[in-house]
Amino acid sequence: MNVRRIALVGQPNSGKSTLFNAIVGYRAVTANFPGTTVEAIRGQANVGGHRVEVVDLPGTYSLLADDLAERVTREFLLSGEVDAVVQVVDASLLGRSLELTLELAELGIPTVLCLNMMDEAEHKGIAIDREALSSLLGIPVVTTIASRGQGLVELLAALPQARPVQRPPYTPDVERALARIVEAIPGNPDLQRPSPIHRAAQLLAGADAVLDPAMAQAVGDARAELGRGRGEDPGVILADERHAQAMRLFEAVAQVGQPRIGWRERLDDVLMHPFLGYPVLVLVLLGMFALVFWAGGTVEEALSPWLTGVSEWLTRAVGRGPLAAFLAGAWEGLAAGIAIVLPYLIPFLLLLAFLEDVGYMSRVGYLLDGFMHRIGLHGKSVIPFLLGYGCTVPAVLATRILDDERDRLVTAALAVMVPCAGRTIVIMGLVGRYVGPAAALLLYLGNILVIALAGWALTKVLPGAGPGLILEIPPYRRPRGRNLLGKTWLRLRGFVMLALPLLAVSSAFLALAEALGWARWLNASLRFVTWPMGLPAEAGVPLVLGVLRKELSLVMLEQALPGGVEALSWVQMIVFSVFVMFYVPCLATVGALGRELGWRRTGIVVLGTTGLGLVLALLARVALGT
Repeated sequence: MNVRRIALVGQPNSGKSTLFNAIVGYRAVTANFPGTTVEAIRGQANVGGHRVEVVDLPGTYSLLADDLAERVTREFLLSGEVDAVVQVVDASLLGRSLELTLELAELGIPTVLCLNMMDEAEHKGIAIDREALSSLLGIPVVTTIASRGQGLVELLAALPQARPVQRPPYTPDVERALARIVEAIPGNPDLQRPSPIHRAAQLLAGADAVLDPAMAQAVGDARAELGRGRGEDPGVILADERHAQAMRLFEAVAQVGQPRIGWRERLDDVLMHPFLGYPVLVLVLLGMFALVFWAGGTVEEALSPWLTGVSEWLTRAVGRGPLAAFLAGAWEGLAAGIAIVLPYLIPFLLLLAFLEDVGYMSRVGYLLDGFMHRIGLHGKSVIPFLLGYGCTVPAVLATRILDDERDRLVTAALAVMVPCAGRTIVIMGLVGRYVGPAAALLLYLGNILVIALAGWALTKVLPGAGPGLILEIPPYRRPRGRNLLGKTWLRLRGFVMLALPLLAVSSAFLALAEALGWARWLNASLRFVTWPMGLPAEAGVPLVLGVLRKELSLVMLEQALPGGVEALSWVQMIVFSVFVMFYVPCLATVGALGRELGWRRTGIVVLGTTGLGLVLALLARVALGT
């Protein structure tokens, strides 16, 4: 079989993106909690001596699911551009996962079933007869532990043997209803792709479609007859049929023994306890902040003397004048990025990756679900918030997993206020270093309070009731060093490839503006923002540059102020950080907001968060007594 494009399909948290990274190299940020893949991610792999495209699709429980992310999966599979499907299954949840297998059977696309997380199945006492399952489904079945790289060779070797899944028949009344719809499909060419039986199943379940009168009559009659016979909605009947088929398959190929109860289960009794879980979460955050502060401060102190020496040598070498100022400024910006940003950013991203891979972030999501309910949001809104601590761009994109438009709007508006890695650099590098880690932690806790109040207010203005939470709680896993480093680099790459050049160029032009006397005019034009907050005039340009990347605001402030940021009082440091925490999101986030919400709503979010940041900065200034 000539395979040119392979789609990875699976339920959330089945290890699909981990498998993708293992096959094609690191292209996607993965996490040990669901919802991290929100759009198709592509890569290249070698299969049977040929280069093929591998596409990692968003996790989905069903091809009838209707949130924006899962719709991407369905439309891609229906596009006719997929040569083979690898369904990635959490082997410890095989019975439930086979329901999606039965839906894939209706598509008729060649498929390989990948039983991932076999170690977890064994931990739960589940033994699976792979050969028997392969025989019943008529497709290759392979076992893997993607997080350890086990079984990948066997998976790639099985791809050329991919075949359509053998569809077990449903009960006679359901088969009659499907046949009735299938008979009417030949007169509707658009419904014949990718297979008539799949289209018939969708229509029987109640999927929306534009139908001609004859086709609409056939679908209506089939649904009515099935509904009368069972006394239930046909969509529910079809889901029940798939569930029953999946459980029969599971019982035929699996034996369930005694699960091993060990330290992981006992640990969850504490970490997910309705009372103890929250103090533990605070302690984890305290430990994370302490480690980031210690590591960042240690590295910064080691780098600063060397970088200062290079700066002094460069200043003597280039002499005086606008061009000399431009060159020296470029180096100062680059050096500041290396000395101020990277020492704090790298340990923060490493620790965040560790908490994700070990499985703790899903537990945090479970704890925060109650918090979401109290502010008027529900369930799935937890996931964008958790992603926001790494970067607000994927946080905004992750709102696609929300079914309700109102929930997407409110969650996106709140997610852009979560302290991302860039804002964390400002908090850690300014308040954490010069005021103290306790003050930095208070800013984080205050941020959570503000988001809660803003969420409560927004959900009162935009009332509604979103769906409840169905969140996979994954097993604890020992993070692999390669995974942690790969994920950290993916998140760090944007800073190294984009922010560092921006730092150098911005600092160079700022130095040139100082040499030519333009900086005073630029800062004066922004005095209407800096003066009310009690900040020096020189803070104006750094705040504007912070719209490009939040890290720029701190580095440029170091460059703009005579004597650097140490010239600020501790109150000014806190006020500056409070404003940066909330004002205009970075341009990349603004672009993501525009794409997801539309530009009118994006403008409202940008103006609202900036106004909120200014008000909070003014309140901080008044409260701290200046």
